[in-house]
Amino acid sequence: MTPRILFFGYSEVGYECLSLLLGRGDNVVALITHEDNPQEKIWFKTPAVAAREKGIPVFTPDTVNTPEWRVQLAALQPDIILSVYYRHMIGTKILGLPRLGAWNLHGSLLPRYRGRAPINWAVLHGETRLGMTLHRMVKAPDAGAIVDQAGVAIGPRDSAEQAFRKVLPVARLVLARQIDALLSGTAAETPQDEALATYFGGRKPEDGRINWTLTSKQIFDLIRAVADPYPGAFVEVGGGRLMVWWAEPDSAATRGRRGRPGEILSVAPWVVATADGALELTRTEWRGEGLPPPDWACGQML
Repeated sequence: MTPRILFFGYSEVGYECLSLLLGRGDNVVALITHEDNPQEKIWFKTPAVAAREKGIPVFTPDTVNTPEWRVQLAALQPDIILSVYYRHMIGTKILGLPRLGAWNLHGSLLPRYRGRAPINWAVLHGETRLGMTLHRMVKAPDAGAIVDQAGVAIGPRDSAEQAFRKVLPVARLVLARQIDALLSGTAAETPQDEALATYFGGRKPEDGRINWTLTSKQIFDLIRAVADPYPGAFVEVGGGRLMVWWAEPDSAATRGRRGRPGEILSVAPWVVATADGALELTRTEWRGEGLPPPDWACGQML
């Protein structure tokens, strides 16, 4: 009998991986996913699109960790659970349902960058290589034994979206080369090295606030980690908010410039002092009533 797959997923990574399974003719019995958040810019494909095209049942519970949902999921008689960019924790009672185990595809080279928003965090920390890891799901997030992983190089000027686009095909690659082993119960597993593990939580729009006492590179890495379509980096100015969508840490306008961190060194172009030099703000957006206050160009970024 063809193994019954219960798929948990969201984001374009979830879309690509579910599309792979459906294209192979695998027996996906249901998709557990999320309703799109009206406060979030949905710039990616979602697995619900792929599921509905094939008539796969789609469920969007706020949580599956209730007695009612455990009964409903058990009734689907899953042989295996696959989770790809599903945003909620799945309790151990549900993870224990399938005879072939529960497996997750995570957007980092585990054991580093466990937790939420791994690509954004990796870009923020200036990583030069990102990847995808297929691992067994256990009680602790992203801590189970690894089945497979692969990575790609990213550039020092890549935004988080550009990094995401580079690593997206890796998810499909890893799942494609391991799905038959998962479905036959023969996948080899390697425990993670806990000494190398790092964990980061979810990011909020407020986390994009710029701290000018950091270095130019650190600030630039923050800007590219949250650049559009993410919520963006910003500074508070006179009761409004200046969004900084892009900047240059090493341009003709910044070389040799120094000042107090946050000091505006010029306005044409915008150059602001950092801990070790200056940053040129090349793409900005003012969010506030009217125009920015007239005296801010002579002052200090907050």
